[in-house]
Amino acid sequence: MTNPRPLKPIDLQGRYVHLIPLSMDHARELVNAANISRKTYQFTLVPHDLESARNYIQKALDSYQQGSALPFAIADKSMGRIAGSTRFLNIEYWDFPEGHALRRPEGVPHVVEIGATWLGEPYQRSGMNTDAKLCLLTHAFEVWNVLRVALKTDARNAQSRANIERIGAKLDGVIRAHMASFDGGIRDSAFYSILQAEWPELKIRLQSKLR
Repeated sequence: MTNPRPLKPIDLQGRYVHLIPLSMDHARELVNAANISRKTYQFTLVPHDLESARNYIQKALDSYQQGSALPFAIADKSMGRIAGSTRFLNIEYWDFPEGHALRRPEGVPHVVEIGATWLGEPYQRSGMNTDAKLCLLTHAFEVWNVLRVALKTDARNAQSRANIERIGAKLDGVIRAHMASFDGGIRDSAFYSILQAEWPELKIRLQSKLR
């Protein structure tokens, strides 16, 4: 089940990135980052002008208010510029009886997904995506103590799937005809996950990649 209350906003900093709670103030910078080159966005919803950026942000903030997402702008720490966006989404709270070991305090999720992630073309393959994932995964597993972090992408998106596999997530399977696709059709979605028990080894792997 989801929590009708929004999560407390958080600010996360890594080696290369600063993850800032997403706001309307980021609209123009998101457009600037997105339009450096759009050749890698054929399977990804990325705003192309100021109006679409405001709509994009508003939908993310609506999901935040409904308690189902926690969106961020990704800032390049070296330049102080907004480079893209990411979020926690599909935040789940499971119902366990009083006294159960897996019962959580209010507002602490059991499962989250990391998604809606994109970076401007110059920031791709720079370590920023790995660093952003490390920030989000560390918070999910070490602050919220979640049981699983999910990631999914269009099954056709080879670059996105390679990025997810590179951080160590395991393929759970492909759901056919899962949802409407960004390009106007119906997409198959590749689902990946990282479990709590897998996190310590995976964290070392990600830290090593950044070094």
